[in-house]
Amino acid sequence: MVDVAFAADAAAGGAAGPQGLMSFLPLILIFVVFYFLLIRTQQKKAKEHQEFVANLKKGDEVLTSGGLQGKITGLTDRVATIEIAENVRVKIARSYILGSLASMEGGEKKEGAACAIGSKGG
Repeated sequence: MVDVAFAADAAAGGAAGPQGLMSFLPLILIFVVFYFLLIRTQQKKAKEHQEFVANLKKGDEVLTSGGLQGKITGLTDRVATIEIAENVRVKIARSYILGSLASMEGGEKKEGAACAIGSKGG
């Protein structure tokens, strides 16, 4: 009688292993899809924005996340000074610069996150 119980446990345990893995397969597939569609693309955009902000120089015309458009007149490690009108300059954190105006207006030079945000479809 005891031998029959052990045989039943072994048969049930062997069948539960592969079935348990198959029940997690849809979850694993969903995670893979989310990784490629959401996480990886966001990381790529963030990396591109960091490179753009690191390569800013005086004279670049940029757009900020607050909607200001102007020409960079001064740069430090964390702050950019932007001239938005004649003799009107504002200081903003470099991370708030979205992209170059050339990319917003459909110019040849495409840089920064603004080329994706401000691109005009049509």
